[in-house]
Amino acid sequence: MEILKAEKINKSFGEKHVLKDVSLSLNEGEIISLLGVSGSGKTTLFNVLSGIYTPDSGKVYLKDKDITGKPGEISYMLQKDLLFPYRKVIDNVCLPLILSGTKKKEARKIAAPLFKTFGLEGTELQYPSQLSGGMRQRAALLRTYLSSHGVALLDEPFSALDTITKSSIHKWYLDVMNEINLSTVFITHDIDEAILLSDRIYILSGAPGTITTEIKIDVPKPRDKDFNLTEEFLNYKRQIVNILHLS
Repeated sequence: MEILKAEKINKSFGEKHVLKDVSLSLNEGEIISLLGVSGSGKTTLFNVLSGIYTPDSGKVYLKDKDITGKPGEISYMLQKDLLFPYRKVIDNVCLPLILSGTKKKEARKIAAPLFKTFGLEGTELQYPSQLSGGMRQRAALLRTYLSSHGVALLDEPFSALDTITKSSIHKWYLDVMNEINLSTVFITHDIDEAILLSDRIYILSGAPGTITTEIKIDVPKPRDKDFNLTEEFLNYKRQIVNILHLS
């Protein structure tokens, strides 16, 4: 079932045309990635999908509801976790609920059962400085989930993590997203990450940016832990490198 759709999005800033006729779709429970070189319009597209920017033309739909230019309908997680250092982890996580009018005590009741699901059990009353980088990202993802309405936009959420931590959190992310059925759109510059996590990959190219290619990663989930060492994985990577003219 299609949950999010963008149709023929165009966006300019003054004389600079950033996005041209960009269309994409996200199905329920699906993970898609946006890949492209810097300057191809990925972040601008996210700002349009989230309602922060209103496109010059085109529409964005969430479950067939027109949300074009309407912020707050879809949650948006930036690269940094943006946890408040003076708030306990549970109160950081609950912040979207509190801002939407939920009382603090009730917000904590809603969030508390999800700490185990997100691998954060026991951290509720700690402060962000007491968490590792990977745990902070899990907390930020839980906060995003609580305000998601079933769809989340993640802008390079794992880019600041070291390679070993990133590999671990990739596996965790796939497991937890399968459990909570969150539909996700990623921005990433990491080709391996896009192939490992995605059901489909959209490649954004040019100036103005336009979607030139859609690649379906036709490998069932859960994927084998050594999937990134297979010839099938390498074939996807070669295809993307050639499209992006990185070879």
